[in-house]
Amino acid sequence: MDKRGLKIVTIGGGSSYTPELVEGLIKRYNELPVTEYWLVDIEEGKEKLEIVGNLAKRMVEKAGVPMGIHMTLDRKEALKDADFVTTQLRVGLLPARAKDERIPLSHGFLGQETNGAGGLFKALRTVPVILDIAKEMKELCPNAWLINFTNPAGIVTEALLRYGEHKKVIGVCNVPIGLEFSIAALLGVEHSRIRVDFAGLNHMVYGERVYLDGKDITNEVMEKLLDPNNESPTMANIKAMQWETEFIRALKLIPCPYHRYYYKRGDMLKEELESYSKGQTRAEVVMQVERELFELYKDVNLAVKPEQLSKRGGAHYSDVACNVINAIYNDKNTVIAVNTRNGNTLSNFDMNSAVEVSCYVGKEGPNPVETVTDLPIAVQGLTAQIKAFERLAAEAAYTGNYDTALLAMVTNPLVSDDLKGRQLLDEMLVAHKNHLPQFKEVIDKLENK
Repeated sequence: MDKRGLKIVTIGGGSSYTPELVEGLIKRYNELPVTEYWLVDIEEGKEKLEIVGNLAKRMVEKAGVPMGIHMTLDRKEALKDADFVTTQLRVGLLPARAKDERIPLSHGFLGQETNGAGGLFKALRTVPVILDIAKEMKELCPNAWLINFTNPAGIVTEALLRYGEHKKVIGVCNVPIGLEFSIAALLGVEHSRIRVDFAGLNHMVYGERVYLDGKDITNEVMEKLLDPNNESPTMANIKAMQWETEFIRALKLIPCPYHRYYYKRGDMLKEELESYSKGQTRAEVVMQVERELFELYKDVNLAVKPEQLSKRGGAHYSDVACNVINAIYNDKNTVIAVNTRNGNTLSNFDMNSAVEVSCYVGKEGPNPVETVTDLPIAVQGLTAQIKAFERLAAEAAYTGNYDTALLAMVTNPLVSDDLKGRQLLDEMLVAHKNHLPQFKEVIDKLENK
């Protein structure tokens, strides 16, 4: 990097998550000398951008680091000569998320922003925008790395790898690092002493091996996880439910919190339907949390990340995002679970698919660790079905093809119904029409039926 120092850009800068990212950059300033940090948003997010940007300025001033905070609605201005670009955007904002959750539930299907029908529609809205960003990066900052946190991260990474014009892409997620923190807490040790080797797909990743100070302690950890006296690891946006001991012992893998939507589908649907009937889906809860957070952010005396941010589902986001940036910038070869091109890593998937695996991350990007192995037969079917869904969803988002979108909807194991899947697809296309320009002709026909 040249003498001007690092320029980092966050698209979706008005997000409530941004203070956590600012905190992560401040903590690492000695290793990551960021002189320009740009926060980018759209007109609808202007007020939140200003609130978050001003809090970021106070945080930087309190920390005493010479990091310039810039706020803009001009994405191209921000991207010019950037070194790293992070994306954490939500097309349609939280009202779109509410539709993603409530419409499937009204049909008796799970409603969740990254899984099932909700995940499909978040991808259909998001992928074209991310591909536009990649195109602009190729022109304005061709050497920059795109670090994507936008959900559904697996489908977004899949689309970027297959259709994007900028190939220096890494998808990040807080699920693996969250599991590591949970395991460290279970063992009563510092997180830095723990390493978990992960393999699978985004929000469908499994812990294969666990190491403490380099020693394999997988069996010990599995027994602790199976102890009913120990709470099963989860995250703020997913209800904690204990796994069946016999099932996990037979599986011989550590599931992630999102696996509950597949292995505890009935219980999760019942829980969501109860919340839905009370008008308390996760989107409604998050809207309230956001209102509270932004009231806090407005306080001119606040100059640190507030604890209330932990109520959002993105805890440890800054850790994984900043760790990836740090590992690349300083060529650290740190082991981090990321979404990247499969290559020859997992023979269960083709070479060009996006997978989520533990990688050594250095100046050349991610390189899968040697101990990551092919997925066992017990999970090959489920992961293959999800990968088929991801590929179809990415293609549908890119092409605007109705048939491909229908195949994606029905292929998802949380739908798996051709008639109801088509009805659900049609209703959601119309509901999200303002954010699906690639489907305009299809939606016009649906509305004129």
